[in-house]
Amino acid sequence: MTYLEGLFSVAGKTALVTGGATGIGRMIAEALVRAGGHVLIASRKGDACEAVAAELNGLGAPGRADGFAGDVGTDAGVAALVDAVRARGDRLHILVNNAGKTWGQPLDTFPHKAWEGVFSVNVAGLFTLTQRLLPLLRAAASDDDPARVINLGSVMGAQPLGDGAYSYAASKAAVHHLTRILAKELAGDRITVNAFAPGPFQSRMMAFATEDEERRARVSAGVPLGRIGRPDDIAGALLFLCGRGGAYTTGAILPIDGGIGVETGHDLFGGEEA
Repeated sequence: MTYLEGLFSVAGKTALVTGGATGIGRMIAEALVRAGGHVLIASRKGDACEAVAAELNGLGAPGRADGFAGDVGTDAGVAALVDAVRARGDRLHILVNNAGKTWGQPLDTFPHKAWEGVFSVNVAGLFTLTQRLLPLLRAAASDDDPARVINLGSVMGAQPLGDGAYSYAASKAAVHHLTRILAKELAGDRITVNAFAPGPFQSRMMAFATEDEERRARVSAGVPLGRIGRPDDIAGALLFLCGRGGAYTTGAILPIDGGIGVETGHDLFGGEEA
């Protein structure tokens, strides 16, 4: 094994990626397969997961994928998903809580029902799935190589950005806080818990802002680094946290946002040099 493989390989590890058929979840699943992992891809649309798994298995990469249906939006759905994971092995080295839901509407008409559905997936589902998979994560963990949990937060959960997605933004702030709580509580079990806080990436959830070149250019102009995210931006951060290189990192909210998270919104002294 080369030096770089020793730091970033996930060879021999089993990972579950929820919402892994599209967007950032699809990017994550591919990165893990390319790095040698056995990747379980689950979302509400099982046929889409099976199709993505077939595509990834056709890459000729060292890893492999297995796609099936899984819904984290209900207690029964989480229970069924846990059973499906258990049927495929008694250890889980990596859990990526990527499944997410959003709702966009202006402030004055934003409905009450937009809260329960979003929080049931983004927060309650994430927590309950992690909780019920703890026996498999503990079985895979060791002092030198902890099991890993990665939660998908958002730059909207780190900055006061509503933009019509109030329940989504609040849910992602909850994900960030829950990540830190679980990192503290699970460290003794040798399980690391970290989160990504992505900015704009091309995905189905962001299609309204990134589906054509003109819209992508407009969004890119608002990013300090001048572009939207790419699959390699996610893959690099992911393989750091999941490989040997990230074994001593827990409780981190990793910004993958092109600098949006460090914008202050205005020049305190009007942009004048002292």
